[in-house]
Amino acid sequence: MKRMVKLAAVVAAAALALTGCSGNGAGSPGGGAGTDYPKRDIGVTVPFNAGGSTDLTARTVGEAMGTSLKTKVMVTNTPGAGGSVGTQTVMNAKNDGYSILADGMLAFTSMPVMGTLTTMPKDWDFWLATFTPNVIAVQKDSPYQTLDDLIQAMKDKPGQVSIGTAGPGSAGHIAAELFTGAAGTKYRHAPYNGGNPAIVATLSKEVDATTQLLVEMQDMLVAGDLRGLATFAAEDIKLDNGIVIPTMSKALPSTASILPMGETTGFAVQKGLDEQILAKLDAGFAEAMKDQKVLDFCKTKGMTPVTIGRSESQAYVAKLQSVVAWTLQDAGVAAKSPDEFQIPRP
Repeated sequence: MKRMVKLAAVVAAAALALTGCSGNGAGSPGGGAGTDYPKRDIGVTVPFNAGGSTDLTARTVGEAMGTSLKTKVMVTNTPGAGGSVGTQTVMNAKNDGYSILADGMLAFTSMPVMGTLTTMPKDWDFWLATFTPNVIAVQKDSPYQTLDDLIQAMKDKPGQVSIGTAGPGSAGHIAAELFTGAAGTKYRHAPYNGGNPAIVATLSKEVDATTQLLVEMQDMLVAGDLRGLATFAAEDIKLDNGIVIPTMSKALPSTASILPMGETTGFAVQKGLDEQILAKLDAGFAEAMKDQKVLDFCKTKGMTPVTIGRSESQAYVAKLQSVVAWTLQDAGVAAKSPDEFQIPRP
């Protein structure tokens, strides 16, 4: 539990700090192939199913980037193995600026220790786009009316109450570990290939609850198909229909100091890309994050736009991996030790 608290504290601090950063972090432009970039459509690979936080962010910000760069950004979903299948697809593609990865950073940084892929943050350039908190939600007809009800059920039936997430090492999985650790309970983890399938499983009562991200379930919460028991935001969240989702710290006061907790989603390309192309992507991304459609999307979906450049993004993701890797290791869910990848303890 202490390691989960440490992770949440880092994410909480980052969530507050990210929106205050600026700058594109571009290197010095050089000559070469980047002078006429882009000459064709840019492909963005989302390593999860459609409808999740990463997918929604990629499509919205990607469209705005396309407008800025005067091209089309085409999003493809390639789910599997906790995001590693889609990530490997980008790694196998030519590193020419036309194959970009969109991913959640908690999921991305967990891959080495979860045994799915060995790629490291130092091998990539990043642009962070949005932050969204986790929510504990159940189907509208669930017998669990409050978070206390769910906690009591977990205590009465240790390891039987199921929580659906986007898969091992995902933001939803880490949130489930944090929640149950704070509550002193055990649960049954039900992993899916993305946040949307986990939420669909909750709607169909295939699982008892989900700890996925607000952006992924906002519409269903407003429609009343899902009931929000608690949010990992620092304060209560009031939905458009007037319903209030209480902050988790009301039922679990010990979590107050580690909120907000959620996922930061962004874009990445492998290191070694032509500096002129990087500079154009810097400018295109910065312009996209000012687009009114992107700002409206963030407001509607309960997300916070992140104004952080490439160099700051790189430092953030590297620090985050250190905490994520050792948290998963100490929680007993990592498949490989962070020591194998020379990931330092935070």
